[in-house]
Amino acid sequence: MNFSSKRLSQTITQLCLVKEIDHVVISPGSRNAPLTIGFTEHSQFNTFSIVDERCAAFFALGLAQQLDRPVALVCTSGSALLNYFPAVAEAYYSDIPLVVISADRPEHLIEVGDGQTIKQKGVYGKHILYSANCDDKDEAQLQNETEINIALNMAIELRGPVHINAPFNEPLYEKVEDLEVRPQHVPARPPEDDIPNFKTLRNIWTASKRKMILMGVMKPGSLSEELIDWLAQDPEVIIFTETTSNIHHKNFFPAIDQMIFSLDDDGLKELQPEVLITLGGMVISKKVKSFLRKYQPEHHWHIDQKKAYNTYFSLTEHVKMRPDHFFEELLEDTGRNKFGYRDNWLEIKNHRLKMHHRYEVEIPYSDFKAYQKIFESIPSGYQLQIANSAAVRYSQLFPIEPSLNVFCNRGTSGIDGSTSTAIGAAVGSGLPTVLVSGDLSFFYDSNALWNNYIPDNFRIIVVNNSGGGIFRILPGAKEADKFEEYFETSHNLNASKLCEMYEVEYHSARNEGELFSNLKEFFNDSHRPKLLEIFTPSEVNDKILRDYFQYIS
Repeated sequence: MNFSSKRLSQTITQLCLVKEIDHVVISPGSRNAPLTIGFTEHSQFNTFSIVDERCAAFFALGLAQQLDRPVALVCTSGSALLNYFPAVAEAYYSDIPLVVISADRPEHLIEVGDGQTIKQKGVYGKHILYSANCDDKDEAQLQNETEINIALNMAIELRGPVHINAPFNEPLYEKVEDLEVRPQHVPARPPEDDIPNFKTLRNIWTASKRKMILMGVMKPGSLSEELIDWLAQDPEVIIFTETTSNIHHKNFFPAIDQMIFSLDDDGLKELQPEVLITLGGMVISKKVKSFLRKYQPEHHWHIDQKKAYNTYFSLTEHVKMRPDHFFEELLEDTGRNKFGYRDNWLEIKNHRLKMHHRYEVEIPYSDFKAYQKIFESIPSGYQLQIANSAAVRYSQLFPIEPSLNVFCNRGTSGIDGSTSTAIGAAVGSGLPTVLVSGDLSFFYDSNALWNNYIPDNFRIIVVNNSGGGIFRILPGAKEADKFEEYFETSHNLNASKLCEMYEVEYHSARNEGELFSNLKEFFNDSHRPKLLEIFTPSEVNDKILRDYFQYIS
């Protein structure tokens, strides 16, 4: 086995290895040669080579999302690490552990006009948990070990991105057969629950008759089935979930906008909770945010070991516990009534669902019809990755097969990197995976297909409405000057040539019959990935969606 001759490279790679950071995504360069040698020539590292740094970073994000532990990113100096920034920000807000390791010029070559050089120290500013700035000099060994231990432990303990900046002097490609350093390993500490005053919380919970639980982005399996069933039987509790919550029960309310869109002031006051408990990550529904900001609860508790956003401007308690531990403690020895404020809302929900199914039958071919058919067709056991913008919003309106594990980059809610993330997640999970994406999100990240690791059972469905169709739905947007050019960004692109270039099997549909026929075969086994491009009429999509909420009320 060979190692880079650089002691700093040996320190970084050995500490990554002992902390089980063994998946490493590398983009090509020369200044990072000591790191590339250190990672690729050690058999215990799983290494991936991806040229485009932005795609590489989102690919690593998808890996970390599924592996549930840090993934390392390695790049050369200069603008390369700036291309990581969108994924770093997403990791920061989605609590996904990434370790960015950027090679750099040594200090004496910074800001003297040397090539491929920028100010790399602290480049990610406030969107990083820790920045470790190393030194290539031998006398800095102890300081480097300390900084690297802190950075890697922060990624593990606090679940987020960290940055290790590693300067290297030339020569860069020299190897040695034995390690010259044995860095001290300072183990990471798992997070612990911070137990609140449960007597006070239980008294408030028991005395309240209108209790609401709102679940944002959550990993599958975050709550036990026993706990879900217990919560579902309490008639004083309304539980709002989203597609990305990965929580299912017939007594829950998964389509939030479907429920509250058409409520008048009296209806919203009737729905207003006394106690609101929130858990999980970002919430998609703008309607529920507007509702809870105007009709605020008396008590709002957010359950998360790390952070609590005051999203509804009413936060009264940040409970630093795992949600399952919290509910087990809260519900211990608490009774419940046979009737409560949930029952009337379940009747409304069932009415909305009845009208929803009628509407599906009546409407013509459109985005709405396409997404209905897509979500009906995904086989059980798949991992579902959803791109941002229209795709993830439409997903809230349709039932999702409970066996599907659902993910979306909701930390920053950007359209960049959805395909790259989905590919990384497919590799990390080993599950058959389908990405459902809009056209702009897909084309924006088309370099994602420049990737040698895409599994044969990876599927992409692109709903192509010739632009940013969601802007047609936003109030006032269509009245803006040059709407098609600067907001909707109309286009006539299709994915066929991209699929040909990257050897992805291409299918397309332009009407309901073709859509049905393609979906029937789309998930069958194949010897390469597949893409289905669904073309929909942009001029009717916004009207059909707006009419939907009036129809079901």
